[in-house]
Amino acid sequence: MFKKLTLLAAVLAATSSLAACGNDDSRTAIPTTQTAANGERFNDADVAFGTNMIPHHAQALLMVDMTIGRDLSPEFQTLTEDIRDAQGPEIEQMTTWLTEWDQPIPETARDHSNSHDGMGMGMDSDMPGMMSDDDLDGLEMTMGSGFESMWLTMMIEHHEGAIEMAETELADGVHPGSLALAQDIIDGQTAEIATMKAMLG
Repeated sequence: MFKKLTLLAAVLAATSSLAACGNDDSRTAIPTTQTAANGERFNDADVAFGTNMIPHHAQALLMVDMTIGRDLSPEFQTLTEDIRDAQGPEIEQMTTWLTEWDQPIPETARDHSNSHDGMGMGMDSDMPGMMSDDDLDGLEMTMGSGFESMWLTMMIEHHEGAIEMAETELADGVHPGSLALAQDIIDGQTAEIATMKAMLG
């Protein structure tokens, strides 16, 4: 009888150990890698990068739109034009990739005055650096020299969020174009942060 109980205990212990191993495996999230029609590999991290960065960039362009018609310093005007020139084409490129991967294209809205649906503009988002509707309302209503200071402070935070997202892509992504874009975002926006901090004095 004692031998039977000992054998039963051994079997139960082994079964428990195997179950524990299975649970550990199920908790390990391995990004699913696929191959696009052009032969390039991409995974879930690449899809998330494009899907999230498009509305993130769109909000930056919304903030650039808010500078139109204001009396701006030449250095500030140059900065806003540089951001528009960089991020507009990057949105187009990420849209192309998502299309090639048969992924939905996130909606964006740069018309802050007519839309508060949270798509690409002032939503209370978990994405790093995204401004809320209240943040954008406050910026839009700010007049004079205070506008530039507030805009620069908000855009620094926004850029820091984009850099964080790009670093995640570098760590987890596999798509060559997305990895290159992530590095470009880190390099370009790090330089712009330095410029903006200097402008703030």
